Amino acid sequence: MAKMSLDDLRALRDTKKTDLRKREVEGKKIQVIVGMGTCGIAAGAKQTLTAFINGLDENNLVDSVAVRQTGCMGMCHSEPSVEVITPDMPAVIYGNVDAAVAKEIIQKHIIGGELLNERILNRPAADIIDV
Repeated sequence: MAKMSLDDLRALRDTKKTDLRKREVEGKKIQVIVGMGTCGIAAGAKQTLTAFINGLDENNLVDSVAVRQTGCMGMCHSEPSVEVITPDMPAVIYGNVDAAVAKEIIQKHIIGGELLNERILNRPAADIIDV
């Protein structure tokens, strides 16, 4: 293993701090929760998680959106599954979320405030929200 300079160590520290900031929940009103059970991982949830993390960087959303992992959401038939929680919108679970769909969720749901109805697997009953 090559020796690292002090500047290399500082750069690594800054990168890791940024990575940790992405997962902090405190003070963030929006959460993206990626199902990382074995079924989700087998279906590509690691790539989905990476796509969300990279998408937050690209859109400067690191300080307003938390990305977390959870175990199985019980929707193995539609993995990778992702729950999105935003203020003033119902919490929804999207299914079959690959990297392209992750970018669409960031652009339309998180930034644009629009649900991706064709991707929703589960949401609160229609009688408690305006559809």
